[in-house]
Amino acid sequence: MQFIIVTGMSGAGKSTTLKTMEDMGFFCVDNLPVGLMVGFAEMLKNGTSGIENAALGLDIRSGEALSELPQILEKLKDIGLEYKILFLDANDDVLVMRYKETRRSHPLARLGQIEDGIAREREQIAFLRKSSDMIIDTTNLLTRELKAELDRIFVHNGSFSNFIVSVKSFGFKYGIPRDADLVFDVRFLPNPFYVRDLKPLTGNDLPVREYVMASKEAEIFIDKVVDLLTFLIPNYIKEGKNQLVIGIGCTGGKHRSVTIANEIYEELSKLSYTVKCYHRDIELDSRRR
Repeated sequence: MQFIIVTGMSGAGKSTTLKTMEDMGFFCVDNLPVGLMVGFAEMLKNGTSGIENAALGLDIRSGEALSELPQILEKLKDIGLEYKILFLDANDDVLVMRYKETRRSHPLARLGQIEDGIAREREQIAFLRKSSDMIIDTTNLLTRELKAELDRIFVHNGSFSNFIVSVKSFGFKYGIPRDADLVFDVRFLPNPFYVRDLKPLTGNDLPVREYVMASKEAEIFIDKVVDLLTFLIPNYIKEGKNQLVIGIGCTGGKHRSVTIANEIYEELSKLSYTVKCYHRDIELDSRRR
């Protein structure tokens, strides 16, 4: 049996996670009073409920009772019920944007600024994040990507890594991605833009990929970048970082950067991290014609 406590920052995707897990066959309960958790756990443990897998949503709405949670979790261990804590997180700017888009008020900022409510929430649930077994940062995740990650973990029993790597191609003429942690410039590579048959294609098309990768410098560059990332990522994790956004830029973000981003994505996918690949500007040139 799996018993998952789903918690995290308000606006980070807890509701979506619970709905997704319900579709997976989990019996889901959201915002159960903390004082009832032991009784719920005993019901699961003795097997009389007929519930095979359960997920319990828990967040800042529990109020002062949340301070009792460490003692409650100890009682769950005493009755022999194994559990895991899944913590949903996102950076503050994204959380603010999500609240503004939905026009909802933060539970700790009903009469004040959303930013203040988020800061108070982070402080009050820091102990939960620290004791969590799994952390999913949804800052750069689409809803379908979050669902796919949950499916991989809970349905297909995939290995979980708290660290998410996003490889993002872009065009320098449209600006460097604001969320990029590392930026690599691949404008030194031969440019398919100046080849008539390749100009209308993108780095996702085989002829463009073959043209870019025919350059010896492209292979050397990828090897060196992957080697650098193989060194950096474990050290980032050691320092508590849970996501890394890698920007790969060329002039327009359509040919070289897309090809190289795809190649780096393929190499990093061989490691034990969750890796995503995005092409921010791949369609911009065609739209502006």
